Amino acid sequence: MAKRVVVTGASSGIGAATVRLLRRRGWDVIAVARREDRLRQLADETGATWFRADMTSDDDVAALRAHVESTGALHALVNNAGGAFGLDSVESGSVDDWQRMFDVNVLGTKRAVSALLPALRRGADAEGGADIVTVTSIAGHVAYENGGGYNAAKFAEHALVAVLRLELAGEPIRVIEIAPGMVHTEEFSLVRFGGDRDRADAVYADVEAPLVADDVAEAIVHSVELPAHVNLDLVTIKPVAQAATYKVAKGSLRTR
Repeated sequence: MAKRVVVTGASSGIGAATVRLLRRRGWDVIAVARREDRLRQLADETGATWFRADMTSDDDVAALRAHVESTGALHALVNNAGGAFGLDSVESGSVDDWQRMFDVNVLGTKRAVSALLPALRRGADAEGGADIVTVTSIAGHVAYENGGGYNAAKFAEHALVAVLRLELAGEPIRVIEIAPGMVHTEEFSLVRFGGDRDRADAVYADVEAPLVADDVAEAIVHSVELPAHVNLDLVTIKPVAQAATYKVAKGSLRTR
């Protein structure tokens, strides 16, 4: 019997890539996101099932919980829903942007964990273990100028994961954090800059081989397919061109 996993933020980018790879590996996947049209397309492509839910909505998450519990146990949760809004100083940044980032990155993860832990415990009892994977960011470990709101949200999400791991100690549930660096997806920077394509494209201009969504999906799937006693507590994954959040090499990589 295939193991079952919920992937949030599944309509594009890392989430969609993770759904595709999990399906290729034989997992029963519930793809969750706000955009039903994209979920339907992904389901048609991969054979995943889908559930439309906004992880910032208590009602939507309660409906997701009811759906999961009515259809069987759960063996893994991939908390991928998140995002950045704006690139401004602490002084000038929009409070609304900060609230949006905390709601989707921090409270969205908390909602998903609270709602789905009962189903994960049933899965752990049946299979000898279960997994909670949360996609954070290196921005949750190293601060950078004008990243205050996103840094604060991702630092908080990193802390949530660390506390959860302590609270679940003694249960056969792995708590895994995947912290990507620069990932070139179709929407992350575009959303961050309010649809400004030129500004979004400039982030990746002249950077040799930034990560792509498939790279992060490989790390996520690897972490949940390791033997049950092996826990990748924290995986930091960056392109070779990126030394830190604030230091990215431009141009071709070459020895000196």
